[in-house]
Amino acid sequence: MSRQLAEILLRGMCEQSYWSPLEDPPSQSPLDDPLLRQGAPYTKDYALSRRPRVYSGENLFCPQENTEEALLLLLISESMANRDAVLSRIPEHNSDRIISLQSASVVYDLLTIALGRRGQYEMLSECLERAMKFAFEEFHLWYQLALSLMAAGKSARAVKVLKECIRLKPDDPTIPLLAVKLCIGALHWLEEGECFAKMVVDMGEKASEFRAKGYLAIGLVYSLKATDASLRGMQEEYQRKALGAFQRAQSLSPTDHLAAFYLALQLAVSRQIPEALGYVRQALQLQGDDVHSLHLLALLLSAQKHYHDALNIIEMALSEYPESFILLFTKVKLETLCRGPEEALLTCKHMLQIWKSCYNLTNPSDSGRGSSLLDRAIADRRTLNAMTLPDFSDPETVSGSSSLSGSEPASPSSPLFHAGPSHLPPPITPPRADPPKPAGGHHAFCDHTPRRESTNSNAPLHHVRPMACCGVRSVHATSMAASRVEQALSEVASSMQSSAPKHGPLHPWMTLAQIWLHAAEVYIGMGKPAEATACTQEAANLFPMSHNVLFMRGQVAELRGNVDEAKRWYEEALSISPTHVKTMQRLGLILHQLQRYSLAEKILRDAVQVNSTAHDVWNSLGEVLQAQGNAAAATECFLTALELEASSPILPFTIIPRQL
Repeated sequence: MSRQLAEILLRGMCEQSYWSPLEDPPSQSPLDDPLLRQGAPYTKDYALSRRPRVYSGENLFCPQENTEEALLLLLISESMANRDAVLSRIPEHNSDRIISLQSASVVYDLLTIALGRRGQYEMLSECLERAMKFAFEEFHLWYQLALSLMAAGKSARAVKVLKECIRLKPDDPTIPLLAVKLCIGALHWLEEGECFAKMVVDMGEKASEFRAKGYLAIGLVYSLKATDASLRGMQEEYQRKALGAFQRAQSLSPTDHLAAFYLALQLAVSRQIPEALGYVRQALQLQGDDVHSLHLLALLLSAQKHYHDALNIIEMALSEYPESFILLFTKVKLETLCRGPEEALLTCKHMLQIWKSCYNLTNPSDSGRGSSLLDRAIADRRTLNAMTLPDFSDPETVSGSSSLSGSEPASPSSPLFHAGPSHLPPPITPPRADPPKPAGGHHAFCDHTPRRESTNSNAPLHHVRPMACCGVRSVHATSMAASRVEQALSEVASSMQSSAPKHGPLHPWMTLAQIWLHAAEVYIGMGKPAEATACTQEAANLFPMSHNVLFMRGQVAELRGNVDEAKRWYEEALSISPTHVKTMQRLGLILHQLQRYSLAEKILRDAVQVNSTAHDVWNSLGEVLQAQGNAAAATECFLTALELEASSPILPFTIIPRQL
């Protein structure tokens, strides 16, 4: 009876017509049409034949709306179903076991409806775990559990449950595709993802229209493997495999905009810009409002040095997706080139306002001074247009994932806004020319003796935590390890500070930190170290152990002419994220200034191995080789830098998430 009443409450009653058991029933339904009650009012008696019994005492609960009452009834029904469960497999109990299973399945299906409406996926997964006593060889319960674990963010457990679902239903292509989606997402289990994707492809005609999705998944796996590969030969091999898989997916499903989009993205990463433009336009013809296709088009235009056209595309995309952080970060870069740093600072200020309105996370000690740091250099006080922030930040500051945890600013002058964007690894694609062979062996970029960790936020930190992707995005393997180190060290550093810890998910605070770092970068370009220091400090208040914060401190020190201090900051950053290409390049240049040519060459060669399309690294390597008197090798590096710079976008193509 409780299950049947719950079903009526969920399927036959809306929230407007519900009244609490402790309230008197209404004289008329709020849903009655007033036009039908012209003249004499029509009333209906909703009185109960028996008044509900009221109990008093502790730990008593009375539902206030229909979903609460339905959930209460369903939990009672679940308890009864578990109590009366028939689990015996002997033939005599077969019919009773089937009835018990059907009754329990109905209860759990209704629980899925009730909890799904409220987004209570954690509780739903716990309920479905209790249903596993009924789940022997029962696909439906296993599949429901897998979906609930996915929704609750328990990706690793969801993959294990999906493996059992595949065993129970091996001919269903959607199950391994779900597993691939999880593997190439936050888990970054590329080997497992490749196995699941090949399951779909190997189904052949049985997979029907999902076969193209299988090739798309394989292409994404190979593309991410190419990003992770440190050897140029492996990069080239995975690049070829990814392109082949995307081409196969596009031929099997020519009307799928994702196939054309990922083919365009892979061609862009391989620096085949004209071909990529053709396919991204095809993707936009199929899905004209796809945010990632629009973003890729803007990056491709910037690679061709059509910066104004790229900015127009970004602004058009922002009109559709005003809260896309990844688009706004790209806009800041383009505005700096096209309209000047003052316009870029206006966008940064607007991002802070949007962040506050989106997340509504405020610091009670905040005096509202946060955005005034940006006001100092903004002479034009025009009203800001409504725009939104993308979910990504500077991709190259993301040589790793960026899950930073820190503490809120302690001073009352700190801004209300805290967050840091997710980062994607820099593009790792083969260079156009082989680098000259290294002259030296391995180096240690941290050659200073360990010091006691300082609580002074302006002192170099020995431990920094990288910024993790948010998203939904591709993550470099070594960067994931670095991000875990950063997170642990940031938590230690935060515990040493007097400020209160932040509450809630980290992603909003990570996004905020990245906004401040972008503003600091703009100030550095304007030659204003004081303002850049203030913005960097705001990010450091949030995540003191971020290698991105340390890198920005090094940039400010360079701007002030403090070469030794900048070198220390860069060494600190690399001690946490050894593959951060920007830091490696700046440290190499400083070592060049200090005439430590062998170490500078080694660091820059390592940077080329991490990201072989970074033209500025090739140029710096050429300068070091030239200083050593190796003119032939230096010329080769300069030519490679020129060739790569001609197709270099404003931000790396890999900031665009690669996900199924």
